[in-house]
Amino acid sequence: MDTPPLNNLPDWPRAFGRPDASAQVRARAEDFCVDELRDGEADGEGEHLLLHIRKRNRNTEEVARALARHAGVRARDVSYCGLKDRVAVTTQWFSVWLPGKADPDWSPLLGDDLALLSQARARRKLQRGGLRGNRFTLRLREVRGDRAALEERLARVAEQGVPNYFGEQRFGRDGGNLAAATAMFGGRRVKDRHRRGLFLSAARSFLFNEVLAARVCAANWHQALPGEALQLSGSRSFFVAEAIDDEIDARLASGDVLPSGPLWGRGELPSLGAARAVEETALAAYGDFREGLEKAGLKQERRALRLPVADLQWQWLAEGQDLQLVFSLPAGTYATAVLRELVRPET
Repeated sequence: MDTPPLNNLPDWPRAFGRPDASAQVRARAEDFCVDELRDGEADGEGEHLLLHIRKRNRNTEEVARALARHAGVRARDVSYCGLKDRVAVTTQWFSVWLPGKADPDWSPLLGDDLALLSQARARRKLQRGGLRGNRFTLRLREVRGDRAALEERLARVAEQGVPNYFGEQRFGRDGGNLAAATAMFGGRRVKDRHRRGLFLSAARSFLFNEVLAARVCAANWHQALPGEALQLSGSRSFFVAEAIDDEIDARLASGDVLPSGPLWGRGELPSLGAARAVEETALAAYGDFREGLEKAGLKQERRALRLPVADLQWQWLAEGQDLQLVFSLPAGTYATAVLRELVRPET
């Protein structure tokens, strides 16, 4: 088979088995709160206006377009570090390029769904991916199941982290972005650069998830195999460990380095030996996707297989019916990867 199933995404394996507990997840926007963690402060001078905004039930691109229209600038003159979900309450930063212009009065845009927390001038615009991470405050409602068993899972997640899967939102509704990627690789033209990027990202993310799933099945997703491409924590840099010794094990245990999997593109896999064999076997069936990504000009990159869950705290609310979770994740990772290890979502 050269293409993945298109109607439904695989139920990729979990590190700690299928959860017994279930809960209502994101029953309302306030159940999913996200705050960007950003390094650096605005210096108060420059052509770019930094806006710290809290939004509710609005996605990032929609807010960016509204800011551009109100400021009378092009859409590309509004920048942000990352995308945030629509059904959520999120705080994030935007920058608006206003060379030689005064700060606009943003009050006509503001309301219950949009609040301006602060603003300041800066010399540089925000860059995609320019975050330290995100802080999540989630409320799971009407939790059903063994409370002690769920708390045991929480303790394991706090200690070991979770498999660093790309979340289902990466693939579109019912995996629609994968179907579109398959058609695009088969010759269908996609003129819109944004949509083309979504389809390429979906295909690349699917291949990564397949490799990670193979490692989860083998129970070595958080360990180093001979020939592992070990990624430095908080960095895209990596090095290949042909043999695993006590020093490597100690660095893995401390979280200094993380085992990684491929983000497919042109070039050779950097991994060697046993690690490379797993990757090649997991991706052997998806030649169309690999070839399509290479032709699109993407280059081989790496992504950590293990997702550390920092500062995980939990608290029972509503007389033990609801569970509140607070934790931090690195930029570019998904809270859904944490939730799928804890509970089965109820509609």
